Amino acid sequence: MDSSLRRGSLEMVAAMLISGTIGWFVLVSGQPVLDVVFWRCVFGAVTLLLICAAMGFLKPGILSWATFALAVISGVAIVGNWVLLFASYSRASIAIGTAVYNVQPFMLVGLAALFLGEKITTAKLFWLAVSFAGMLAIVNAHGNASGSGDDYLIGIALALGAAFLYAVAALIIKRLTGTPPHLIALVQVSTGVLLLAPFANTSGLPGMGGELASLITLGVVHTGVMYVLLYGAIQKLPTALTGALSFIYPIAAIFVDWLAFGHQLVLLQWLGVAAILLAAAGMQQGWWFKPAAGAATLKAD
Repeated sequence: MDSSLRRGSLEMVAAMLISGTIGWFVLVSGQPVLDVVFWRCVFGAVTLLLICAAMGFLKPGILSWATFALAVISGVAIVGNWVLLFASYSRASIAIGTAVYNVQPFMLVGLAALFLGEKITTAKLFWLAVSFAGMLAIVNAHGNASGSGDDYLIGIALALGAAFLYAVAALIIKRLTGTPPHLIALVQVSTGVLLLAPFANTSGLPGMGGELASLITLGVVHTGVMYVLLYGAIQKLPTALTGALSFIYPIAAIFVDWLAFGHQLVLLQWLGVAAILLAAAGMQQGWWFKPAAGAATLKAD
């Protein structure tokens, strides 16, 4: 493994491990969801502003008005995605919310087919069916584990809504190829500050040290630092390896939920989580059955 690939792999692993702890910091902050997202945007914007300035991304002419407008729209979707995902944690648990959230690649495929004319193949339909089966398993297990009843189902619905908004943002960002991603992230979190300011408690930060530290960490580490690591990794790694390493995120979130809050999944939920992650991996890696010497084998395209 050459040094660039090794460094990119380490950056991707670090970014995914950081992402896996987001739910813990959200719940430990003890703040309403809108306040958590608002302060994440504030601290994230300050961090990304310094990063963009250091990298020379604040020069005039880098963003056209059309590009800026698309970045703002994607920012609305990203912020909405954070609000819904964070709200799902307290209802369906971090583990379940994160697992359900990983259906977003399939939503992106659907949106790309609808708006970009991309073809939905038989392989994609197969992995979509596997993912849907996993979703049914998780929903049917709602009376047996960390959440129960309507609150649990609302948590799953919120995670699905978050996944849809992420897919919308990703679809928009596809049209921003060539624009520095750190600058796009800065526009997104700045949009979040303006969008949530009328609704969040902006009169002051929480006085408790742990709560304040959680909000600062979400902005500086989980937004600023994580974006730098993630985009640095994406630039160095092949797409297949990036997709494979991205599954560290939900796995880390499941273990954090178990270690920090004692949320243990029942067998049916484990099967559902495994099905969703397998389906997402299969679609991203291009796994499909292809005939080889008269037999069907599972290969990557």
